[in-house]
Amino acid sequence: MFGLIKSDVMNSEIIRTENLTKYFGKVLAVRDMTISVRKGEIYGFVGLNGAGKTTTIRMLLGMIRPNSGICYLFGKKVSPGNTGIWNRVGYMVEIPYSYPDLTVRQNLEIFRRMRLIRNQRTVDSIMDHLQLGKYADRLAKNLSLGNAQRLGIAKALLHKPEILILDEPANGLDPAGIVEIRELLTDLAGNHGVTIFISSHILGELSKYVSRIGIIHEGRLIQEMGVEEMEKYRNRRLQVNMQDVDGAGKLLVQKGYHPLSTENGFLELKDEEAITQPEMISSLLVHNGFPPSLLKVEEEDLESYFLRVIKIKKQEE
Repeated sequence: MFGLIKSDVMNSEIIRTENLTKYFGKVLAVRDMTISVRKGEIYGFVGLNGAGKTTTIRMLLGMIRPNSGICYLFGKKVSPGNTGIWNRVGYMVEIPYSYPDLTVRQNLEIFRRMRLIRNQRTVDSIMDHLQLGKYADRLAKNLSLGNAQRLGIAKALLHKPEILILDEPANGLDPAGIVEIRELLTDLAGNHGVTIFISSHILGELSKYVSRIGIIHEGRLIQEMGVEEMEKYRNRRLQVNMQDVDGAGKLLVQKGYHPLSTENGFLELKDEEAITQPEMISSLLVHNGFPPSLLKVEEEDLESYFLRVIKIKKQEE
């Protein structure tokens, strides 16, 4: 669907905000937001409802003006005078609006003409890509929420943008639809150089395909890191239980591990080798007369990590 985008600098900065701040009356919605997204990157923007995600996206798109701070797309300031950048940007913000009394095909045809796309087959192509073909003649107002989301994404992709900005694109999608969107976005970024900025509350899903994650809370960016870096900070442990816990614990200490006793009487290991190779711990215990009755690796999921980060931030304040 997309032609490969050639660039000499695949990691160049494509999206940037500098100290964005936005008030609605006396309510501070976004404070000193500074974000940088490189070409071909999928940036996950996560936060609770009301954290300021959509407000930030609206400022990025020039839909609302910040009280202070600047947004840049392709190195150009987002302002009323720089209209040319919007030919290179696709977006879907909050509700995927469409003409309710027109069909899916008619909606996309209108947007094709508005985008001055000459190739009439573009509409069929995007419908096939997003599994909308069988709904081509259905009125938009009669679509399920999931298919309305697909239509919104189809409109965002119709003109083959270089930047794609999506606000909660998985809303209303069933598990199969979520996987389809994940595969589509991964393909766009990895194979076609499209830069994707995506907000979502489905944090576990985001972690499967984004390059970096920015956590926003109460209007502030409180943490930003690559997914691989985040893995180092997520709590991980190996829980072990057997009849002779004390004996097994002494053995593990002798072998260079650092077992801890838990409230339920188990042993807990946070050594990287134990977590990544639990079979080695099992073999060690069995061969020394401490067969385990429980051997379980527990890894903190993204939702739990996210809530822990927010709690720590509140305690610091």
